Amino acid sequence: MFYKFLSVFIGGGIGAMLRFAVSVLSKKYFMTPIFGTFFVNIFGCLLIGIIFGYVLNKTEMLSEILKIFIVVGFLGGLTTFSTFNLEMFELIKSGKVTTSLLYMFLSIVFGLLFTYFGYLISKV
Repeated sequence: MFYKFLSVFIGGGIGAMLRFAVSVLSKKYFMTPIFGTFFVNIFGCLLIGIIFGYVLNKTEMLSEILKIFIVVGFLGGLTTFSTFNLEMFELIKSGKVTTSLLYMFLSIVFGLLFTYFGYLISKV
C-alpha cells in the first residue's frame, strides 16, 4: 500500500510541476493562463483515453502501480477542474461571458474527442 501512495505522490508532483510550467509559458506567450489550462486538460484527456484503452484491452502491459502513478498521480496533478472553473469565473466576472462560454464549450467537446482519440490509439 505504501508504494501506491508513493506513486500518487511522485506522479502528482510531476504533473503539477508540468501544469505550472505550461501555465507560466501560456501567460508569457498568450498573456493569459487559460490556454495552458486548456492544453493540459485536453492532453490529459488524450492520455487517460490511452490508459483506459490499455486497461480494458491489454491489462498485462501496465502494472497497477504504474496505472495509479499515471492516472491518479500524474494526470490528477496535471489536469485541473478547479482551475478551469476559477478561470471561467474570472472571465465572467470581468465581463467576458462569450469568451468563458467558448472556453467551456471547447474544453468539454475537445476533452471528449481527445479521450476518444486516446482510446482509439490504445487499440492500435
